[in-house]
Amino acid sequence: MTEISLVEAVTLALSRAMEDDERVLLLGEDIGLDGGVFRATAGLVERFGTDRVRDTPLSEAIIAGVSVGLAAQGFRPVGEIQFMGFIYPVIDQLVNHASRLRTRTRGRISCPLVIRAPFGGGIHAPEHHSESMEAMFAHVPGLRVVIPSSPHRAYGLLLAAIRNPDPVVFLEPKRIYRALKEDVPDNGEALPLDRCVVLREGSDVTIVTWGAMTVEALAAADELAGEGVSTEVIDVSTLKPLDAKTILESVHKTGRCVIVHEAPFTAGFGAEIAARLAEKGLMDLLAPVRRVAGYDVVMPLPRLENSYMPSAERIATAVRESAAYA
Repeated sequence: MTEISLVEAVTLALSRAMEDDERVLLLGEDIGLDGGVFRATAGLVERFGTDRVRDTPLSEAIIAGVSVGLAAQGFRPVGEIQFMGFIYPVIDQLVNHASRLRTRTRGRISCPLVIRAPFGGGIHAPEHHSESMEAMFAHVPGLRVVIPSSPHRAYGLLLAAIRNPDPVVFLEPKRIYRALKEDVPDNGEALPLDRCVVLREGSDVTIVTWGAMTVEALAAADELAGEGVSTEVIDVSTLKPLDAKTILESVHKTGRCVIVHEAPFTAGFGAEIAARLAEKGLMDLLAPVRRVAGYDVVMPLPRLENSYMPSAERIATAVRESAAYA
């Protein structure tokens, strides 16, 4: 079996979904003949035709609005937004229509659409190309927010998102689009949504993270293991709805938690996880919950980008401080 990258796994999942279900359509800017800005849809227009892989005008609002209409009429559209920084016009349709359609119609109509977008920093892109605004979407009732952390998880989670009967925002960490490869069988098997995944077992400190930060968290865990600190690493995977049970069970075991995300510190999704721990796991905590995050500034591109983003060393420092707390 040939190993593939995360972005290739996205392509593979889209192809499989379209082959299995003729209701699956793709919409986006330059996704047809050009194959998308990151080549995530490369080859799909040749295979499925322009009726199912549709190049749209340069209007994110159109992509979202047409997707809502298609979903309401029984299709399963997958809209691509070139970068998360361009996603803000989509919010109108997601908040006011897609997320409300099921309750608005008392269950008569659902809205099975997926909005895909590359997100996060790490590729030295210009302004508006490196946002991590996942917490914004997690705040919207009726939306699922899914973030893969590896090729295998990208394939299975994207299939699950497309097959889900309700709207999903599927955010792809472009920093690791091509940074790691795995064997990904094209077997059409979806991975379960709404569940955290324990990537590494540990007993001293729990690290909770998602997306590209799983790479940094695992690197920190490797470094700490050499110092005798046993670190459990959890990939949140689906931010909304949050599988708090897995996180709470881990903290019950370790007594300590470090939350890592590259989004700005204030009101990042890590704050929600910390709040859940305060409400349901306070008596298990042996140290204050720590957050390692981006800073409350626009990402300083390009020279200071690496300083902005959480590193394995920043994470390891927070874990050491948590483990030493008495």
